[in-house]
Amino acid sequence: MTKVVHKFGGSSLSSAERYQAVAQIVLSHCQAGDCVVVSAAGKTTNTLVKLWESYLQDDSQGFSDILLQVENHQAELIRALFELHQQQTLLAQLGEELQLITSNAKQRTLHEATLLAHGELWSARLLACYLSQLGFAAEYIDARNLFTLHHGQLLHQQNRQACIEQLKGDLLYVVTGFIASDVEKNTVTLGRNGSDYSATLLASYIDADAVSIWTDTQGVFSTDPRKVANAIKYPKVCRAQAHLLARLGNPVLHAKTLSPLKHSKIKLQVRSSFDVEAPPTEIVKEGYSKAKRFITTFEDLDLVRVDAIAPGEVGQLSQMIQHSIHHFNAQGETYILVPAQSTHRVLKALSGRANIVESALQGFAVVAPSANIAQLQAQAAQLLHEQNIVVRFNHQDNEYALFLTDQAIDSDVLAILHDKLVNKGRELAVVIAGLGNVGEVFVNQCQPQVAHLQQQFDVKVVALLRSKKMLFAANGISLSAWQQQWQNEAVTYNNDDLIERIGELDYEHKVVIDITASEEFSKLYPQLIKQDCHLISANKYAGTAENTWYQQLREQLNERNLHWRYNTSVGAGLPINFALADLQHSGDKVTQIEGVFSGTLSWLCSSFDGSKPFSSLVLEAKNMGYTEPDPREDLSGRDMQRKLLILARDIGLTLDLADIELEPLMPDNLAHGSWDEFLACKEELDSFYGHLYQQAKAQDKVLRYTGSLQVSASGKATAKVGIAYVDKSSAIANLTPGDNIFVIKSVWYEHNPLVLQGPGAGKEVTAAGVHSDLYWLVQRLK
Repeated sequence: MTKVVHKFGGSSLSSAERYQAVAQIVLSHCQAGDCVVVSAAGKTTNTLVKLWESYLQDDSQGFSDILLQVENHQAELIRALFELHQQQTLLAQLGEELQLITSNAKQRTLHEATLLAHGELWSARLLACYLSQLGFAAEYIDARNLFTLHHGQLLHQQNRQACIEQLKGDLLYVVTGFIASDVEKNTVTLGRNGSDYSATLLASYIDADAVSIWTDTQGVFSTDPRKVANAIKYPKVCRAQAHLLARLGNPVLHAKTLSPLKHSKIKLQVRSSFDVEAPPTEIVKEGYSKAKRFITTFEDLDLVRVDAIAPGEVGQLSQMIQHSIHHFNAQGETYILVPAQSTHRVLKALSGRANIVESALQGFAVVAPSANIAQLQAQAAQLLHEQNIVVRFNHQDNEYALFLTDQAIDSDVLAILHDKLVNKGRELAVVIAGLGNVGEVFVNQCQPQVAHLQQQFDVKVVALLRSKKMLFAANGISLSAWQQQWQNEAVTYNNDDLIERIGELDYEHKVVIDITASEEFSKLYPQLIKQDCHLISANKYAGTAENTWYQQLREQLNERNLHWRYNTSVGAGLPINFALADLQHSGDKVTQIEGVFSGTLSWLCSSFDGSKPFSSLVLEAKNMGYTEPDPREDLSGRDMQRKLLILARDIGLTLDLADIELEPLMPDNLAHGSWDEFLACKEELDSFYGHLYQQAKAQDKVLRYTGSLQVSASGKATAKVGIAYVDKSSAIANLTPGDNIFVIKSVWYEHNPLVLQGPGAGKEVTAAGVHSDLYWLVQRLK
């Protein structure tokens, strides 16, 4: 059975209206067997802490006044939520508990953790009862019966068994957050905001599929959205950065919350209980999200230097004061950041091993990818100087920079810092499929090209694909050492794995660059489009697929406002697609395209002079890498047929391959059988070509293999790929061996055609053409 753990914080349960809203969320999002973990309602825990402090100070009047506040708040919730009979029962239970607190206080036997536990107990009881009143089978569970610690360490095996035994029914279980018990059955707490930790612990013990942390914000933002209007809401945040933010006191996620999920597949998301329709922020495993930039602010802290701190001691201090404490090492010294109101208790607990270095501090931390920290630290220091803010302490770590100041970082200053340090240029994730001859050159060319594009866009190559192996790094692959990274980190994958990983990429823009010759990979294009990927293709298969499929692909791209560039699928690096597009955008109409669109066939026909058999030239071209592994793929003309179809569709014609007449440059019978069988019959090819050559010579013409597309005034298209006898004076006849040529006639270029000529093959020029498409895409995205 699918199990989800939902956790609701104090702000989500701060009033009767909020309880009702949470109940509606539960009714909509939960099913029997799920669990709901709750915090104390509103500021109840703060009030109970004040109650404890008044008890320690032996302030009986203050104790009575605060206890009355607690009673009034709980009674108000009960009266607003329940029918009269249920009200009486719940108010009686509340009265008994408050009376016991008063009695223990008078007898000086009050226990801090037991006192604080009441907040969560009340929340769980009220929510479970209210859900039952609405007809949802719910039961509240005291987490002290589920979670046991011994000397501060959780007894995981025992706890797992307790959860399995007590949470096995077809009910919704409402579980108290924040609290647990020790082996002597004494109440202990899991630290301030420990309810998040309770939720992820519970999820790990019951093998849940997911945890949803419902809070008063829509997710995890780059900074406090209440202070900075253009704070960025991140759809995904990696666990390491989420953990660091928690250590630094970020209020959305809290210390220890993530540790139970470390080696699990349990999904964690942060959602808004105030805006249920808002998409959540997912906290994902390393490698499934790029590192982000954050600014998290501090108020009223003391900086304390500690002579020696034992492992786990910071966690114990945090639990003692019910607040997260950040610690770090700087210049050989250990420091902790403590809320000023708790400094006295911390110093007392450290018993002479600590002293205050700076007091009454404000400030902030910049969290970012490690490669950016030094630059951001310098920028932040300059911005603070410009704002006349005095920095009393500064610390730079691997993934964050800390600034402790005299003045509070108000909304105006925070907005400036955010604008300069976080709101950087847009981001583009690049996935490269195909690491053959062209693909490898393309990747090697990427380092200077990406550096050039970085001036306008944050471009990162995040994945390389070859056959069934994949190197994937959400933060970007090191282009200077990609071969080594490939050797060390590439893994096997299937198509579902690839689509899932691309879907996980949380970049503003994504592009898949297909430098394969794989029809199977081209069939993934619709799925890639669903993941909002732009496409760049050197692969001809998608552009020449069956017309209905092709038109649907175009429609899907248009619906999502995505771009598809494929200039290198015809003419290598020659800008034939750009030229045709420019003509049409300017209002012209293309009436004819003719030329030689195969570098291989260009070389063979231009090099043949009768001095050696044609088959010898074919073998020579094969040995030089000019042909496909089986040169009959070139001689068949199918490659040129596909290229002509791409050009036809570029000018708006709805043709299929079958609409283009095809005449191979070899006898039909040689197309069948093995390559060795072909070689045994190569004299047939020589005779075939020699006869054609002599016919051309007799007409004082030259033999070429061409493609031709003609569009009549009525719009009817005639297309052919095959053998042609060409006038010696024509540009096609005088083609440099290996070059492509495109002769374009249009309404405006009727008598003096537009001619594009240049290398039609070659890994360097083809790779450069792909880079041209990538540059074009970046300009469009700007």
